Amino acid sequence: MAKFVIEGGKKLEGEITISGNKNAALPILAATILTDDECVIENLPAIKDVDTMLALLRDLGKTVNRLHGNHVLIKGAIAKSAPDRALVDKMRASILLLGPLLARSGEATLGPPGGCVLGRRAVGTHFDALSALGANIITDGDNYEAKIENPRPADIFLDEVSVTATENALLLAASILGETSIDNAACEPHVGDLAEVLKKMGASVHGAGSNSMTISGSKRLRGFTHRIVPDHIEAGTLMIAGACTQGHLIIRDVRPAHLRMMMIYFERIDMKFRLIDDISLEVLPAELISPSRKFQTRPWPGFPTDLMSPLIVLATQARGITLCHDWMFESRMFFVDKLIAMGANVTLCDPHRVLVYGPTQLRGQKLSSPDLRAGVALVIAALVAKGTSIIENAELIDRGYEDLIPRLQGVGAKIERRE
Repeated sequence: MAKFVIEGGKKLEGEITISGNKNAALPILAATILTDDECVIENLPAIKDVDTMLALLRDLGKTVNRLHGNHVLIKGAIAKSAPDRALVDKMRASILLLGPLLARSGEATLGPPGGCVLGRRAVGTHFDALSALGANIITDGDNYEAKIENPRPADIFLDEVSVTATENALLLAASILGETSIDNAACEPHVGDLAEVLKKMGASVHGAGSNSMTISGSKRLRGFTHRIVPDHIEAGTLMIAGACTQGHLIIRDVRPAHLRMMMIYFERIDMKFRLIDDISLEVLPAELISPSRKFQTRPWPGFPTDLMSPLIVLATQARGITLCHDWMFESRMFFVDKLIAMGANVTLCDPHRVLVYGPTQLRGQKLSSPDLRAGVALVIAALVAKGTSIIENAELIDRGYEDLIPRLQGVGAKIERRE
């Protein structure tokens, strides 16, 4: 089991560049199943989840070649419709294989996907959307057995604003002639990035970036070349890390339009930052002050749930009281006991809400990462803390952050990885 060893109290200073968006990369990799043609994907983040998805594509029969840098070429036909169960178990995003496998094979057998345990992450919305397009899905407790004999366009209304359910519907509808509408759709930047790829493949997609999308598919989808958008979650995470350590950090390759709600919340807590140009911003040292208001996650373009854990760490360094509320996941807040062990003054009100009293001087502790986003929040806490922290189960953090250790070392962090 890998662990991070971090000596706190070092300011993050220098320049750091954002990686490709993990949540865009995974559905775009799944989209390569829709064609036998060559697909070139650039700016692919070098993370565990991407490695797992590439392994799944190889297992299905695809040829995957690493090109220079973070570029990959994928081509060839799929040879089966039941991906390896052990690989599926590693990652929640394995569910994204369901739509494209139905599109190409007319059937799919998929085990329940794995990944971080954050609460009851049901797949019913996926099944409802795919069923509207003609799929018949049976669950026996061990597998999802899906078949589609007469695919048809549909008028779909999602019962929840699910990112991956929206993406699964798009992936299947891209191969169906006629216009499919998806209302109450997710509109995150990574959904828009998938829509751009499907357009390059020959589908007609309108409304990306809104809650109402239409897609007209094609029976012959073609290959594409596409550069993954930068990861706005990573950008927000690094902004928080810079502010917590009172550092002077320049963050490159950002998309300011993807950061607007984050910036509103960061300004409310008196974080000092400014845009340098269209793709760069600067985080400056400043006293953090909480406005005694509620900070709440919301569907896009609201504040993203994936940033709630780092935001709680930010609140521990702000003078005042902060109420943090994540309505989505029942277990998102359960990592705060680890912050309390580090000296944070946090009250867990219920599974969805915490009160944070700050500022507090955190102290180094030996901890274990419970999930991807809580893990990186603990890294930020350890960077702030007095003394040395050890964060075990670091493999969970590797799932979502490319070369985190050397990149943080490059801006002054005293951090190392030990196996």
